[in-house]
Amino acid sequence: MSGVIITGGFGVLGQAVAAAFKTAGFHIALIDRASAGEHDADFALGQVDLADPDQAQRAFDQARDALGGVQALVNVAGAFRFEMIEGGDPASWDALFAANLKTCANMCRAAAAGLAAGGAIVNIGAAAAERAGAGMGPYAASKAGVARLTESLAAELGGRIRVNAVLPLILDTPQNRADMPGADPAGWTAPAALAEVVRFLASDESRAINGALIAATAPTPR
Repeated sequence: MSGVIITGGFGVLGQAVAAAFKTAGFHIALIDRASAGEHDADFALGQVDLADPDQAQRAFDQARDALGGVQALVNVAGAFRFEMIEGGDPASWDALFAANLKTCANMCRAAAAGLAAGGAIVNIGAAAAERAGAGMGPYAASKAGVARLTESLAAELGGRIRVNAVLPLILDTPQNRADMPGADPAGWTAPAALAEVVRFLASDESRAINGALIAATAPTPR
């Protein structure tokens, strides 16, 4: 049985990804900045600041050792903030680059040395990084960094470890429904549907895919 580390594992998408891998027979390790609550995982580690490279490395090592080896890393950890450039807080840039890009880079660095040949890294990017609308500047820029990191690391590792990213648009989560009460969620993507794409990219079935940025924006049929 293979192991997978999922960052941001206590959130809605992290839990959906964990469930998809659990169903496929994986051992699961969850890492998150939040405190660990109830979970269905073989190992869980909370209150970890993955934007700190030392904490990220320690967390990866602990999870790998607890699982007895890891085949895949899924970087779900991140944050969103809607903010205009004009009148916005410059600190938002530092906060979103730390939450979205630095966490991903630090865990990818650990995984590059800690995953066995044939392993996979799957990053969660964003469709907004391809073309950003008003109020999406700092978020989209940080997620564009995730896209370029994915491409660069895929080339750097030369297929020894495959690195791909999925680019969702709007996920159908309780938080998004609360934040956008006037929107129609019928056009949004269910976290469980996105999780299946992530699981596929971490599996041997996708062994021919490396360095891809895969749009995952289709609405999930109700």
